[in-house]
Amino acid sequence: MLHFARWKVTLVLLVAVVGLLFSIPNLFSDQTLQDEYPSWLPNGKLVLGLDLQGGAHILMQVEKDGIIKDRLEILRGDVRSALREDKIGYTGLAARDGAVQVRIRDLAQLESARAKLKELVQPISTSLLSGGGATETSLEVNNDGLVRLVLTEEGINARVSSAVAQSVEVIRRRVDELGTTEPSIQREGDSRILVQVPGLQDPDRLKDILETTANLSFRMVDTSMAAETALQTRPPLDSEVLFEADDPLNPKPQNERTPYLVQKRVLISGDELDDAQPTFDSRTNEPVVSFRFNTSGAKKFARVTEQNVGLPFAIVLDNEVISAPTIREPIRGGSGIISGSFTAQSANDLAVLMRAGALPAKLTIVEERTVGPGLGADSIAAGEIAGIVGAAAVVVFMFLAYGLFGLFANVSLIVNVVLLLGVLSFLGATLTLPGIAGIVLTIGMAVDANVLIYERIREENNYGRSTIAAIDTGYSRALATILDANITTFIAAVILFSLGSGPVKGFAVTLAVGIVTTVFSAFTFNRLVVATWIKYRRPSKLPI
Repeated sequence: MLHFARWKVTLVLLVAVVGLLFSIPNLFSDQTLQDEYPSWLPNGKLVLGLDLQGGAHILMQVEKDGIIKDRLEILRGDVRSALREDKIGYTGLAARDGAVQVRIRDLAQLESARAKLKELVQPISTSLLSGGGATETSLEVNNDGLVRLVLTEEGINARVSSAVAQSVEVIRRRVDELGTTEPSIQREGDSRILVQVPGLQDPDRLKDILETTANLSFRMVDTSMAAETALQTRPPLDSEVLFEADDPLNPKPQNERTPYLVQKRVLISGDELDDAQPTFDSRTNEPVVSFRFNTSGAKKFARVTEQNVGLPFAIVLDNEVISAPTIREPIRGGSGIISGSFTAQSANDLAVLMRAGALPAKLTIVEERTVGPGLGADSIAAGEIAGIVGAAAVVVFMFLAYGLFGLFANVSLIVNVVLLLGVLSFLGATLTLPGIAGIVLTIGMAVDANVLIYERIREENNYGRSTIAAIDTGYSRALATILDANITTFIAAVILFSLGSGPVKGFAVTLAVGIVTTVFSAFTFNRLVVATWIKYRRPSKLPI
């Protein structure tokens, strides 16, 4: 047990050195690492969580009423199309009170209408195990010709759940585009999303980007009448009045912005965008956004521009007209430029929204907190003090209790902390206040293995074994106990990580990594130190 082959010695020392190289960058500032630190060495650092470096904490909720409204509008269009397809006369088509209702003029066509609208009653397919028993809508038919398609509670809940899942992914893409480090985006309950972005200096910008649904569409401007006339009278049935987007450099109320009469029909949707990037107009040097469609979008864009040369074309974002240029000539390359009253930041934010995609539903902020960096610095300082005090107490106790072997244990403890920080830095883990608690706990637990080994060595020595035999037996027989104790704790850490929330996960990660590094440093590395000491000193008496 005390014999180490040369390759084993090399491997143990190599692990310790690699851990040291990965942990050293945490001693330097980001600027020093960028300017002076050798680029060929590991330079990753522990990422500080929201509670340690400050940042934005936003809890958002998916608007259920908006989902119901949008779903009813789609369902009303489906009903209209279905009845017209079979040439069934109807009147009073409307969406109200969570249902779409229509009255069939000829009662002789009522059964035909029932059969046709029955096709719109779709089962909920939220998972493979749902069984397909529930439906999103229910069909009600009265003998007087009134037909109602009612949204069911199961259908609404399924739509909300789906919207939350999609929103999480869209939000993650948007936040990642901002270049922030280690954002935490997770679902909370049935309809809420928690967004935590450590180190963010502009939380208002984050709120603007998260709250924008980014429903981008390309439509034709209706030139049949002036927009001012449509405001005073009534716009055509297939058109609506939209106002220009607000100028960030010169904000104005809506009634002072330019109105546009825009067709409701969406010619190209934002889903068909392939890329969008902020750039500058080569002629005016003003910030603009260049965009490129995918293959299907490029074909549609070419067809639309070919058929509407000389007519204005509206680019609409969340029911506001960003730009309404006139089509001078067919655009067959599938790309274009959006110009307007942009600043460099607003052009970049628009490009972020266009690349990340649209939210499936409107999100409202339920809770908002900004954690200042000062509070994080206080937390770090408190964690450092706790770590230093805990480590000092452990070092003093081990030296007083076991003398020279206690000193060996303290060296192993230092290696343990270095390896723990190195592994966390390599993984890019986020260090939170509970994570610091996990590190302090690891320091306290790290010498448990050494205590078990040393007490076993004492017992073997008291039984009359020689020094080398007592040490060898102590390490051999304590190994099973050390593994049992640490494996059970590791299982608990895995469960905490699987079932816990953000702060609990931070504690679980440091605890789990600390267990692995503890077994290596307190047993393998410590045994190497003791074996080296025996090899060169050849003691006749145990200094325990």
